This record gives sequence, C-alpha cells and structure tokens, in this order.
Amino acid sequence: MNADRLLAFKPPRIAMGLSLIAFVAHILHPAPLLSLPPLPAALVAAAGFAIMMRAWWLFRRAETPICPTATPHAMLTEDIYSLTRNPMYLGMILMLSALALYFGTVPFIVAAVVYAVVLDRIFCDYEERKMMQLFGARYEAYRRKVRRWL
Repeated sequence: MNADRLLAFKPPRIAMGLSLIAFVAHILHPAPLLSLPPLPAALVAAAGFAIMMRAWWLFRRAETPICPTATPHAMLTEDIYSLTRNPMYLGMILMLSALALYFGTVPFIVAAVVYAVVLDRIFCDYEERKMMQLFGARYEAYRRKVRRWL
C-alpha cells in the first residue's frame, strides 16, 4: 500500500486495525517478552489519552479541522504545541505503546512500532508539507523551534 492510500485512513482507525491484528496474533502466540505490572501501562495510556485530548480541545477551540487531510484554518503553537508539533499522534502512539507494555508480546510491540513509523513517515511528512505551503516562514520558524515529537 502506498503512502497516498494510507492517507485515506484516519490515524485512529489505523491504530484500531493494528491493535485488532495484534490481539488476534497475541491469541495465537501469547508468549510475553516483557513482564510488567499493569500500573505502568495504565499510566502511559492515561498520559497518552490526556495529551491527545488536550490537543483535540485546542483544535476545537481554534475551530480548525482535525482530519489530517483537511485544510487547517489555524496554526497552533501554544500550550502543548510548544512542546511537540504532533501531540495527537504522540498521544495515540503512547496508547498503543501502553498496550505493548501491558500484553508484552511481539504482536503488540510490532503494532506500536509500525504505527509510530506510519505516523512519522506518512502523516507527519504530509502534514508538514501542507503547513509549509499554507503558513510558509511562520511554520518554518515554528518547526525549527519545536521538535516533531519531544
């Protein structure tokens, strides 16, 4: 599947699909590589959810679309966007990583890594090109100041 076709899917749906595939593979091969208590995974999931929801709220407040392929009406640089250019994606990656920590099996670890790579190489690259076209030097200055992830 090429990058343009992946852009047709929304990142939460990709996360759910990878999680479902990982769960089925986990049932078929449940041998864990990690052995952690549930609390660390719950904390990572809660942090990811909080980060994602804060970014979502900021998008809503700015009345700009959340869909990655829609044209944004605003460039967010304050609040959580002063720490990472992609807090929604970071939050979703943390939630998938929490599943990997909780189950500790190869399928969930692979799902989290694949998801992170898809977001980084396809969605972030696409969105950054679009932001450069729309906001030019202002976005470039923001990009130099704030890292893609952390």
